[in-house]
Amino acid sequence: MLRASDSIDSTEHDVVLRGRALIDGRFEAVEIGVDAGRTSRIAPADTALAGARVIDLADEEVLLPGLVDTHVHVNEPGRTEWEGFESATRAAAAGGVTTIIDMPLNSIPPTVSVAALDEKRAVADGRVHVDVGFWGGVIPGNLPELRPLHEEGVFGFKCFLLPSGVDEFPEISAGEMRAAMEVLAGLDSLLIVHAEDARIIADSARTGGREYADFLASRPRTAEDSAIAEVIHAAERTGARAHILHLSNGDSLGRIAAARAAGIDLTVETCPHYLTLSAEDIPAGATAFKCCPPIREAGNRDELWRGLTDGTIDFVVSDHSPSTPELKYAGDGDFALAWGGISSLQLGLPLVWTEAKRRGLPLEWVAALMAERPADRIGLADKGRIREGGAADFVVFAPDEIFIVDAATLAHRHPITPYQGRELRGVVRQTYLAGATVDGSAPRGRLLRRGTSAEGE
Repeated sequence: MLRASDSIDSTEHDVVLRGRALIDGRFEAVEIGVDAGRTSRIAPADTALAGARVIDLADEEVLLPGLVDTHVHVNEPGRTEWEGFESATRAAAAGGVTTIIDMPLNSIPPTVSVAALDEKRAVADGRVHVDVGFWGGVIPGNLPELRPLHEEGVFGFKCFLLPSGVDEFPEISAGEMRAAMEVLAGLDSLLIVHAEDARIIADSARTGGREYADFLASRPRTAEDSAIAEVIHAAERTGARAHILHLSNGDSLGRIAAARAAGIDLTVETCPHYLTLSAEDIPAGATAFKCCPPIREAGNRDELWRGLTDGTIDFVVSDHSPSTPELKYAGDGDFALAWGGISSLQLGLPLVWTEAKRRGLPLEWVAALMAERPADRIGLADKGRIREGGAADFVVFAPDEIFIVDAATLAHRHPITPYQGRELRGVVRQTYLAGATVDGSAPRGRLLRRGTSAEGE
């Protein structure tokens, strides 16, 4: 609670923002002073903080912390025709995301060595509109690279327990995962896992074709649950920190909760598409909806929401995984042939907020799921919340404004989205990074290293 006694301040700040802001989990009428890219002062409304630039929010707007999206496939270098740092970070800023962590695969080379990380950073440097950090990767044979990558500032390491979809980032076995966890436990690093069981999927029906039900049957819930059990077992044996990526299966929530209760350091994310779409509504041949693990039934979607509200699922991130139209629509609507991935970096906040409001859940909670909690898990202590001393990363959000999704207006590289024509609630009107407006023209983002706020600081 802000106090009137906090109001004495004769300093002229670089920027002052005035309006309702999310402070310590609740909306308060405040004035926020920003200096040198950080929040230097939070004072009650009518304090009359002085600023070289003063910004007054409209009555229908609120100020949220910049979102932190820890699951983004930028695909550059090597597959820049799929996306790229400029387009991805422009889309992020348009969606209120001020920090992304780039996945190690779909770029060529993948981020599985220091040399590859250096190449990716060189490509990204000076071309990002928001702050960008990097995951490393675990593939067969690269265990000696994990410590050097950790020392170079990656935020953790990703692995697949089944084929990833690209040859240069092969899957690892359960035994290789445990070996990687043993190394990472000694580094206090984090292993993030695409958890689907390759053997179960190989034994499942694989008829192909235009019917979504056939594709869904090829990626059964049991495959996800079995792989999650392997992750939990390995984390228990090694003491490593582990994280389950893009949970689509509500049946695994009990297993996850039990692991946590047993003291295993395990977190879980889900994604907007699992929370807002359902298998029953996907038309034949509509491969814009294809992703792995797949979008499941409406009842399963309800289970995921229950997992969020009871805290079993920790946060929501995009799994932004774009491709070219030729790949996304390959096979003329054949789900077995089309690329699996959904581009939602720009739409995550209104998607989740629209559904959350329908379910009677507050915006304060949604903001924590998409900003504070992912920032905390990867150790970005100055991100994800509005607090004195923290990064001045903000989103001006109009929570009651309605809009219709038009793929042609989205900032990611290709106008492909399963949300085309969908009515959503909540509009990002402005994004601030380190106190400066992000307008999509001059890139002002920084490259982040684990344990520091920005590269070079």
